[in-house]
Amino acid sequence: MMNEILVFNSGSSSLKFALYAAEKTPEANRESALKALALHYQGHFSGLGTKGAAVSLKQVTENGEEQALDELHAADNHEDAITILMAWLANREGGGTLVGIGHRVVHGGQYYREAVVLSADDVDELETLSSLAPLHQPHCLAPIKLLMAHHPEVPQVASFDTAFHADQPWVAKQFALPRKLTAKGLIRYGFHGLSYDYINRTLLEVLPSDAACERVIVAHLGNGASLCAIHNGKSVASTMGFTALEGLAMGTRSGSLDPGLVLHLIEQEGMSAQDVSTLLYKQSGLLGVSGISSDMRELLASDAPEAQEAIELYCYRIAREIGSLAAALGGLDQLVFTAGIGEHAARVREQVAMQCEWLDVKLDNDANARDETRIASMDSRVGVWVIPTDEERVIASDCLTRLGLV
Repeated sequence: MMNEILVFNSGSSSLKFALYAAEKTPEANRESALKALALHYQGHFSGLGTKGAAVSLKQVTENGEEQALDELHAADNHEDAITILMAWLANREGGGTLVGIGHRVVHGGQYYREAVVLSADDVDELETLSSLAPLHQPHCLAPIKLLMAHHPEVPQVASFDTAFHADQPWVAKQFALPRKLTAKGLIRYGFHGLSYDYINRTLLEVLPSDAACERVIVAHLGNGASLCAIHNGKSVASTMGFTALEGLAMGTRSGSLDPGLVLHLIEQEGMSAQDVSTLLYKQSGLLGVSGISSDMRELLASDAPEAQEAIELYCYRIAREIGSLAAALGGLDQLVFTAGIGEHAARVREQVAMQCEWLDVKLDNDANARDETRIASMDSRVGVWVIPTDEERVIASDCLTRLGLV
């Protein structure tokens, strides 16, 4: 029977999953692990804990075609979703042997610098980091604890969004704070590392063989958004720092702002710390500026001046941060757009590129409008690319390598 890897990516009211078949490869390394995986099923439970609970399941054929299946039913909560999915896996015809379960865990702190096979002690340690990623960490850990209780025979592996940035230069990690606070771990960590890891591992397969790739900036633009500067395959700077709130404007998150503004909200506006947290994480960004939606697709389709203002600010912040990261890299060879907005919003890419013309970034407008992989014009010194990310595949490949299955 074939070996199978199950991957979970858990949110507050959702549970995404993917099931891969794994094959032995001649070379046992992280790059070969990506290629050793064949995606067989993917889906998600949505609306968990709400009246709008739903589920989707797709089977993926060898040639990449997707077929919707009606073999799962909606769940009331995360525990029900896992129970339903694990029962389906055990009872389906032609199934393989589940040899590992991989999880996206947003924060690994200073200690977890690479994927790890999880123990109960690891879970306890990772729970202490929940205050650093309150929207993500508790939901990442909940399925792990449930599976440890009900399926202890299956090893679980955590892949961390912070791990890709763990070896950044110390000067890029420091805040200008008293040393005693820095020693407590109040430093820049960076996030979206699984996405950056995937792009970094696959970029050479996309670029022409003679393309310069020493200095790369990747723009992960989704509901959460960040940029990463990659020098010779290593993260050297990123826009997110201590939490996933810093950096770019996002769907509902403010991104970077003056710390004095936070003090003003507390001292002069009478807001509590929780009030400010809710404001900056859930009521700001595209939603706050537009007053319409956090969804870039809705804003792009809107004629409202507030929507256009939100888009303009979003793109302006991206272009400014590209300039900052280009300075950290000492120049720029390749610019990559990925994630939902990065892969599908041609207008966003166009506006960002126009503001980066000083770096000699030039687009082929027709290629950009078609969301092609290569969207730079022939006379652009910087290569510009649209590459779909695949965080789940990175997690599954981490399972293979950590469990010694490649």
